[in-house]
Order: sequence, then C-alpha cells, then structure tokens
Amino acid sequence: MEIIKQKYLSGERALFKSNNLKIEDSIFADGESPLKESKNIEINETIFKWKYPLWYCNDVKVTNSTLLETARSGIWYTKNISIIDSIIEAPKTFRRAQNIYLENVDLPIAQETLWNCTDIVLKAARVHGDYFGFNSINIKIDDLNLTGNYSFDGGRNIEVHNSKLISKDAFWNCENVTVYDSTIIGEYLGWNSKNITFINCTIESLQGLCYIENLKLINCKLINTTLAFEYSTVEVEVNSHIDSVVNPISGVIKAHSIGELILDKTKINPSETKIVITNPPIKSQTNIECICC
Repeated sequence: MEIIKQKYLSGERALFKSNNLKIEDSIFADGESPLKESKNIEINETIFKWKYPLWYCNDVKVTNSTLLETARSGIWYTKNISIIDSIIEAPKTFRRAQNIYLENVDLPIAQETLWNCTDIVLKAARVHGDYFGFNSINIKIDDLNLTGNYSFDGGRNIEVHNSKLISKDAFWNCENVTVYDSTIIGEYLGWNSKNITFINCTIESLQGLCYIENLKLINCKLINTTLAFEYSTVEVEVNSHIDSVVNPISGVIKAHSIGELILDKTKINPSETKIVITNPPIKSQTNIECICC
C-alpha cells in the first residue's frame, strides 16, 4: 500500500481515482473532489478543507480526522466507509451512500446529513442539525445525542439504544422503528408512521404519537405529554401520569392516571379503545369528555 504522509494537497481531483493508498498527517486544501472514485483508502490524522472529498469511493477507513465546514457535501454515492474518532463539521455529508459506520464522531453542523442512505451504524455520535437521517434505511444507533428538528423523516428499519433526541417532528413518515432506553423531547413525535415501538423511554411531546398505525409503548414515562395518540392504533403501557389523550382509534392505554381523556364519538368509536388506570388517586384526576352527535 502506497503511503502519503504530511502532504499539502491542492487543486481539483488531487488524488483522483487512487487505489490502495494510506494517507497520514496531511491536508486537502482548495480543490474539489480530491479522492473521487478512489478505492481501498486509509486516512488518519488528516484535514479536508474543500468540497466533495469522497464521492463515488469504495472501502474507505477514516480515523482521527476532520472535515471542516467548507468540505460540505463530502461523501456521496460511496460504499463501505467507516469514520472513527473524528469531526465532521461539514453539512450535507452522506447522500445515497451504503454501509456507513460512524463511532465517536461529532457532527456539529449536520444539516441535511445522511440522506437516502442504507445500512448505517452510529455509535457514540453527537449531532446538531435539522433534517438528519432523511429517507435512510437500516439504521442501528447506540449512544446518539441529537439536537435538530425533523430527524429521520421517511426512515425505515431503525433501531435506537441509549440515546437522547431533542427534535421536533422526529420519526415522521417512518416504518419499523424501535427505540430503547432513550429520552425524546420534541413536539409532534412520530406522526404518519407505522410500526413504532418505544421501550423504557421517557418522552416529552406536545401532540406526540398521533396518526400512527401500530404504536407500542412498553414501560415508558410520558412527561408533559399532551393531546397524545390522536388517530393512532395503540398498545400503551406507561408508568406515569398522562396529561391528556385525544381520540385514539383503537387498542389499550394503561397509565397511572390521565388528566384529560377526549373521546369524540363523531370522529372515533370510543368502545374500540380500552383505558386502564393502574394507580388511581383518591380523587380522580381524569376528566373524560365524550362528544356525541
């Protein structure tokens, strides 16, 4: 394997179509697409300063490196890439890429990142930016701290562990999502989705968990969660009070107590949903409002 060490590389396509290359302690300065169409590349302690550094590449390993903000739109149409112990400051990284492994990675400007990608693993990632993970498929996540709205819109086959998401409109239009041991904070969680499960999670959401087909909550807490479950089919078991529930389509809701329960007979059939209060107070806190024709 050829080694390039402590080089300052500039100009468009500086190492275009390289193969079997190890790059260390180097800088890719001005010049677009420096490694476009390269294969079997190892990159360590290297800085990327300009656009499109790793397009149409195969079998890339990146460690202890940095993509600056100006290296935007950096990794598109690439297959089999791992990035470990690195900073990806650049927005719009990863489009239509496959087999992506990210571990101990910071993405502080992650707007429109990980779009239309498949087979993704995220471990110990810190992400800040809107529209993260749009339309991506087969995602496994452990220890993700995400701040940014509209995350994972249109995603499929997503598994999340030990994470914290501060995200308005997270998991919209999704299918087959399971979230374990995590905290989710944000309005309108999970709308228009199918097969969404939360296990041992804490959720805070205005009008969260609505318009969902096959929603499951197992051993969760809903903190300051209001107007929940509208037009959803539900199997809900929460170990907390729920502030308000409105017009679930069918299923079971188990909670310590419910502050306000709205079942509008003009919109849903109240008999299709079973409500179980597991820790009723001495004086009922539940205000049940049934609206007839």
